[in-house]
Amino acid sequence: MTKIGYARVSTIDQDFEIQKQRLESEGCQIIRSEKVSGASREGRGELATIIDFLREGDELIVTRLDRLGRDTRDVLNIVHECEQRGAFVTVLDPHVSTRGDMGHLIITVLGMVAQMERRFIKERQREGIEKAKGAGVYRGGRPRLDYALIQRLHGERIGASAIAKAARCSRMQVYRILAKRLPEL
Repeated sequence: MTKIGYARVSTIDQDFEIQKQRLESEGCQIIRSEKVSGASREGRGELATIIDFLREGDELIVTRLDRLGRDTRDVLNIVHECEQRGAFVTVLDPHVSTRGDMGHLIITVLGMVAQMERRFIKERQREGIEKAKGAGVYRGGRPRLDYALIQRLHGERIGASAIAKAARCSRMQVYRILAKRLPEL
């Protein structure tokens, strides 16, 4: 039986070090992490890798359910896929596991709460933006990636891995940006 930890944060400027420490203290032999939104499973390669790796008796551990996902259907599908492989899912805060029937019920409810919370966050964000626009002070979100840097480094024939490191983003983001700017890629 292998304990596999999964840590996730939504944005580049967030840090998952606390999650990793907590997963290590729970005895996770393997910890995979990624910086990507939990709104859907799309683009979550590390999570897909974990699920593909799971074997009978393994345990996928996350610190909170919203680290696994913020969409109830996605969370339940992830749990189902883990169970299809004979593995369990454990959430540390609050401590819930799919080893028992009650765990399934609690994870379903927590998944619904995470999805509602995401809707509330989006609604408050929209309201704040509308208010700021009405006051004439809305400037939009700040750019998170330096597109010019990525373009310049690519022009200097620097590889995607080195560009990603310099721009503090993933290689996939580099490829997407270059594909948008350079359709022939």
